[in-house]
Amino acid sequence: MFDGPFDVFALIIAIIAFLIAIKASNQAAELRRRLSSLEEMVYTQRRVQPPPLMPAPVQAEAPATTPAEPPPLAPEAEAPPPLVTEVAAPPPLEAGTGADAPPPLPALDIREPGFEERLGTRWVVWIGGLALALGGFFMVRYSIEAGLVGPGVRVFLGGLFAAALLGAGEWSRRKESISNIAALPIANIPAILTAAGTAVAFATIYAAYALYGFLVPATAFVLLGLVALGTLAAALLHGPALAGLGVVGAFVTPLLVSSGKPDYWALYIYLAIVTAASFGLARIRLWRWLAVTTIAFAVLWIFPGLDTSDVQVAPHAFHAIAGFVLAALLVVCGFMFGPSIEDGEIEPVSSSSLGAYLFGAMLIVLSSAHADLALIAFTLLVGATLFVAWRAPAATGALGAAAATVFIVFAEWAVRANPDMLVLPGGPLPGIGPVATDSSVTLHLVTAAIFAAGFGMAGFFAQGRSNSAIIPVVWSAAGVATPIAILVALSARIAHLDRSIPFAILAVLLAAAFAAATEALARREDRPGAATSVALFATGTLGALALALTFALEKGWLTIALALMSLGTAWISLQRPIPVLRRLAAIFAAIVTARIVYDPRIVGDAVGTTPIFNWLLWGYGLPAVSFWGASIFLRRRGDDAPLRMVEAAAILFTALLAFMEIRHFATGGQMTSAPSLLECALQVCVAFAMAIGLERLRLRSRSIVHNVGAVVLTAIGGLISVFGLLILENPLLWHIDVGGAVFNLLLLGYALPAVLMLLLSYAVVGERGKAYANTIAGGALVFALAYVTLEIRRFYHGPILSSGETTGAEQYTYSIGWLAFGVVLLGVGILVNSERARLASAAVIALTILKAFVIDMSTLTGVYRALSFMCLGVVLVAIGWLYQRILFRRQAPPPAPQTGS
Repeated sequence: MFDGPFDVFALIIAIIAFLIAIKASNQAAELRRRLSSLEEMVYTQRRVQPPPLMPAPVQAEAPATTPAEPPPLAPEAEAPPPLVTEVAAPPPLEAGTGADAPPPLPALDIREPGFEERLGTRWVVWIGGLALALGGFFMVRYSIEAGLVGPGVRVFLGGLFAAALLGAGEWSRRKESISNIAALPIANIPAILTAAGTAVAFATIYAAYALYGFLVPATAFVLLGLVALGTLAAALLHGPALAGLGVVGAFVTPLLVSSGKPDYWALYIYLAIVTAASFGLARIRLWRWLAVTTIAFAVLWIFPGLDTSDVQVAPHAFHAIAGFVLAALLVVCGFMFGPSIEDGEIEPVSSSSLGAYLFGAMLIVLSSAHADLALIAFTLLVGATLFVAWRAPAATGALGAAAATVFIVFAEWAVRANPDMLVLPGGPLPGIGPVATDSSVTLHLVTAAIFAAGFGMAGFFAQGRSNSAIIPVVWSAAGVATPIAILVALSARIAHLDRSIPFAILAVLLAAAFAAATEALARREDRPGAATSVALFATGTLGALALALTFALEKGWLTIALALMSLGTAWISLQRPIPVLRRLAAIFAAIVTARIVYDPRIVGDAVGTTPIFNWLLWGYGLPAVSFWGASIFLRRRGDDAPLRMVEAAAILFTALLAFMEIRHFATGGQMTSAPSLLECALQVCVAFAMAIGLERLRLRSRSIVHNVGAVVLTAIGGLISVFGLLILENPLLWHIDVGGAVFNLLLLGYALPAVLMLLLSYAVVGERGKAYANTIAGGALVFALAYVTLEIRRFYHGPILSSGETTGAEQYTYSIGWLAFGVVLLGVGILVNSERARLASAAVIALTILKAFVIDMSTLTGVYRALSFMCLGVVLVAIGWLYQRILFRRQAPPPAPQTGS
């Protein structure tokens, strides 16, 4: 056990140093092994030639320049050479055959190191380095516990030990560099010693600050930072082990040295220095992992202070901007001082480094309630991302992060409580909410216009600048999606997504701009990615027009209009096979789906109270029919992603139509009411019925969407069955009126689902896995047995099953009913030769036996107990006779024909 923060910190630093050293040593060993292999191959090609098939006669005299002949082949009787061999030196030359030739090079051994070699050259050194670090920590701990020396001496001895380890590491590095020993795949002893020394230095300074109070926070902070920076500098000599330890120590130091009132300016200036040093080291050594680790720590340091009500925006914005600038200068490939890269290649680290700081700037905007300074800093970083990606194609992937963060910022601003919603007829109440002028609406509108114009124009002018196919596509996608997303967010904020002629006009203007871009790009020469970019701008044209319809029409009719546009686009693609039209049909389907997510009732509270024939029928039914028709048109020309999207929308809207109509019927038009047994029962039946239909349909279409849709609907039906019918709406557990004696909710909620599950299990037999079909059949058995049990309960207790006590006669009836059900299943299994039915019968009878011995024996008395066991015994004997006389005889194989001798 650890007695304090000193021990925990010591162990963490030591383990980190140990693990990083192991990884670095393994990488160095692999590089040395490959180098040895290459040297051996070069030497073999130079010195050894393949022997002739027959020994050639030795010439008496040969010129001095004639090379020596290789040795003859070994006789066949000799044992084959071992797998691990050394390159043999050529035979000695005779007189006059090249006596002045240089001596052969020493043989290289490229065999894999064995267990003993690994143990002696690697593991012992690694464990020794860890032991050194822990020894220093535990020596300090022992001195504390035993009271041998005072606190000052302890800290001094810890510093001496750290200095000794650092000196030993430097001495061993110098000795190793001047020695003539060949490179071997051994552990890096200087790096491990230096890592242990820096770990002890960290622990010593922290102990002097946290345990003994010898150092004030500022001094401890500076000393720990200097150790971290020194560790990063030492990594130039000792390799990546020190770099990893240094960057971890540098970013953990502010966490160890804290004060009651944090100074974010000092913190972020320090982190900027550390980030610059780490990025510089990563650039010099081309350690991309070090840059990624630094970025991860830097982004994590954005979070402190964001959860407070008074966020200090200025230092947080400085941290995001400084990190972004350093990443752009030193990490992004092909930009300023970054590494070089081939033209036209998107590099993940270059793109993710900019995206990470954009994410941090977005968090600052959201946590500060869209403060002006935070929004301005975010705008600057987005503009800088466009500039860097324009100059360095390796960072083009950051455009996606920029577009996503822009949409998140404006979407979050849109869903906030609108100021005009807080204004009462008498004016805003003091202290209740802000007035309209308090919100920086003007700044958001200006930045929105800048973002829309910047992304759109950059996406258009970036076409034709690169020989890569993916880079112009990324630019065009960002240039099309960002203006549309911003327009939607502004409409949600200002017009509440209701009818708005001004926003409809803006959408039409945006569509005209996209159409002009499409026409201009279509007339250009064919370049890589040009066709996809043209398709994206054409998609943006139709998307903006659809958005104009959204802003101009009522909600319900808009949904229907967009769905019919998908059907019409699919039909046009059949007449004019243009690939972009298929994608547009899918995009319209996606827009309608997003529209439904916003308001599932289509028209809000004006759905109506008439069952079935209400706005849900038109709002879901007509889009479902449109999408099914569009999928038929699209399937005639192939199975691709747009077809699958439309098919998924068709299944989704069909299922939503059924589920929403069921909810409307069960709640009497009150769509927000709690669920009931009737609703769960109808939903389960509809889900399994649709799953059966999709299972049949997928056999003809072989569509993966129909396949997945059938599985999803089956899973939905199963979840509602378990959690709805068996738990949340179980009439045995809750006070629920099930209705009449036979035609009641039990028949609808348990018997009918059991039948549908059984039919579904037979529909998937041979088409899906055996376990899948058997699971569904098992669910059918559970619900059939539940129906039998609940009907018996209904007979004894009336419509409310949860009331009253269970009598002996009722318990006896349960046993008889279960036995009868098991016998019926066995009879069906024997008649139709169904192994599944017989196994179900065995399960029911086994459950009955368990009930008899666990429940009946303890609860039943008198004649009921005797009858229960008597009936059970008779049934079991009869079952055994059936198996012996009928089932086994029927399944017995015919006797083998006898052959004459």
